[in-house]
Amino acid sequence: MKLMMILPALALAGCTTPSFQGLFDADPAPAVAAPAPTLDPTPPPPPSVTAVTVEQFDTTTAEDRAAAVATTAPAGDRTLGTTIASLGSPSEPGIWLKTPLVTALASGRVAYQGKTINIELRPSGGAPGSGSQISLAAMRLIEAPLTALPEVTVFAGP
Repeated sequence: MKLMMILPALALAGCTTPSFQGLFDADPAPAVAAPAPTLDPTPPPPPSVTAVTVEQFDTTTAEDRAAAVATTAPAGDRTLGTTIASLGSPSEPGIWLKTPLVTALASGRVAYQGKTINIELRPSGGAPGSGSQISLAAMRLIEAPLTALPEVTVFAGP
């Protein structure tokens, strides 16, 4: 019985040992990720850490959006295929699609329900057929619901 009374005191005394230091501290600040490689010489800034709305997360400029929707199919454009796209990380700015359909950064286009936009194609490293991720700005430009899994047709530039 006396042993049962001593065990909690010993357990609490162990909390001061170095192996338990920091166990109950607040979580450290999250590490800031390096920006993703991009073809854009002046990429949009990342969203503020206090961003909560779609507008606050979408940091693309009006000029970026206008350039994305100004689509004329260039000669030599080729279809890479179709892919199911989920919403990518809203903290990654820009108009991009991470897809297993490419192995290197490239300029291209995506089409969805009659809307076509210019987009940066980024390799996802996934297996063929594993699906893609599309940026928040691109989802807004093709007017796909943010909670949807749109099937998009992907084109590579010449």
